[in-house]
Amino acid sequence: MVAGTGDIEMLILLALALAPQVVLEVTPDGPYRTIAAAVAAAPRSATVRVAAGVWREPTIEITEAITLEGMPGAVLDGEGERELLVVRGGGVIVRGFTFRNTGTTYSEDRAALHVDGAWGCLIEQNRFEETFFAIYLSRVEGCTVRDNLVVGTPGTESATGNAIHSWGSRNLRIERNDLRGHRDGIYLEFTRHATVHDNVSTGHFRYGLHFMYADSSTYARNRFVANGSGVAVMYSRGVVMHDNDFSGNRGPTAYGLLLKEITDAVLARNRFINNTTGILADGAERVEVRENRFESNGWAIRLLASTSGGRFLANTFVGNAFDVTVNGRGTLGVFKGNRWDSYRGWDLDADGTGDVAHYPVRFFALLVERAPVAMLLQRSLFVRVLDAAERVLPVLTPRGVVDEAPQMLRADRGGAE
Repeated sequence: MVAGTGDIEMLILLALALAPQVVLEVTPDGPYRTIAAAVAAAPRSATVRVAAGVWREPTIEITEAITLEGMPGAVLDGEGERELLVVRGGGVIVRGFTFRNTGTTYSEDRAALHVDGAWGCLIEQNRFEETFFAIYLSRVEGCTVRDNLVVGTPGTESATGNAIHSWGSRNLRIERNDLRGHRDGIYLEFTRHATVHDNVSTGHFRYGLHFMYADSSTYARNRFVANGSGVAVMYSRGVVMHDNDFSGNRGPTAYGLLLKEITDAVLARNRFINNTTGILADGAERVEVRENRFESNGWAIRLLASTSGGRFLANTFVGNAFDVTVNGRGTLGVFKGNRWDSYRGWDLDADGTGDVAHYPVRFFALLVERAPVAMLLQRSLFVRVLDAAERVLPVLTPRGVVDEAPQMLRADRGGAE
């Protein structure tokens, strides 16, 4: 049985608490005048404490279970030429530093802090600025990255790496980080059993969150705001995403959330606000989308014909240009118990459920799907007449996309339910 991330961290902290406390001080005029010298001399479980100041050294490597701690004002500077710190041992803690100035490279995945093949590491309360990749996790087990601030350098997508990047790892915890202005905020590839929660990921050139082949992971209470292409979830199964905010991701190829070749995912209680497209599902199988709020998006949900078996339950749709659109006429999922501000039915028995079914796909949405230039007519009299005619004679929109039990929006709560 594989221990969880929390169990590994608990064991490490217990071992450190029971071990003799050895502290090596790094100061300009002390016995250890370089960080590398103190790290080389530190026994297992020791703390290397670095004084305030700008430290410019060749790349530092840690292979033993020690704590590397920066005092307020401690800065590691790569002088635009190199990685700053490489961790290869288990049980390493790194906290309290400003990592700065790795330089840009197009020949290597250079990172300010590179963790390679380690287990049980803890990276917390650091600041990263002017870095290519900030934190790079390669083949790690049971590591935690929390309470870090990562600020990218304005430039182009190709001139920066990712804020937090993981490859081939397991049992990660990525929590309460503030990530800004990189290529991707969080990128996970072949990374399983990750827990990503309470992060803010904003203003990235590409995705606020991007993962591929990252099964059995949970993403909760994160905010993905104003990213170039939104969030992309690809080639994974068993993913749970709940209580996240996807907002302000706008542009011709921007999505609140892109689901590409996803199986058995659950999206619950998320908020999709002011995105070009809230959710685009392409090759999504058996996805459950429930209790989410879609507000002021261009397209709330776009379902491509490659998607099937989805369940869309108890969601709220308010102020979207298009609530649901499809590029085929087949049955792409089950819609039940959703609240639609476009619903024009009635509730004579006042039980909260509409007495007639709701068909959320507008004929005009189908026209736009086939000919995007038709969006120019969105606010025209022609489109209003087309919508009215379709409500009277609903023969052109897909009959397979229907909510048989639409819930009534309650005006006294501003459409909040």
